[in-house]
Amino acid sequence: MLKRIALGLFVVITLAVVIILAAAATRPATYHVERSISTAAAPQVVFDVLNDFHRFHEWSPWQHLDPHMKVTFDGPPSGVGSSYAWVGNGEAGAGKMTITETSPPTALTLKLEFLQPFASTCAVHYVIASDGTGSHITWGMDGSNNYMSKVMSLFVSMDKMIGKDFETGLTALKQVAEASATTPTAQSARP
Repeated sequence: MLKRIALGLFVVITLAVVIILAAAATRPATYHVERSISTAAAPQVVFDVLNDFHRFHEWSPWQHLDPHMKVTFDGPPSGVGSSYAWVGNGEAGAGKMTITETSPPTALTLKLEFLQPFASTCAVHYVIASDGTGSHITWGMDGSNNYMSKVMSLFVSMDKMIGKDFETGLTALKQVAEASATTPTAQSARP
């Protein structure tokens, strides 16, 4: 009797695994996450904050994950080639961001490399559009889904997993940019 129950349980579990693996194979090969916000800060002010990784901690939605995170900067102080690497606890993981392209004051593209807990690479895009006297900021991320990512996407979407962090980060970025716009240095830098 126990053998039949064990065999039946084995068949059910095997069938469930096969169904999950087959369903994962049908998932998209890529993902896209995007969020936007409007701010009273001019596009150049927003661009300047995003273009300087030394200011990332001021608005990063992940900074609180590990207050003892080790951060290193490489390359020029800002702009193309500038990079920000981090090593943190299990929640923060480890990785590196590098600015690969800029179009001041309207766009930046980064290469984002996650090293831990899972290795992956994706592209991050910031688009800053003039919005009357302020700006409309769009933060997007595009990457590839390997097979493990496809399996995970059956249970939680990348959009839901990262989207809330983007919203938190954009709200903080808005505050930082608006505060920067009111400082004498930022005002004198405007044309």
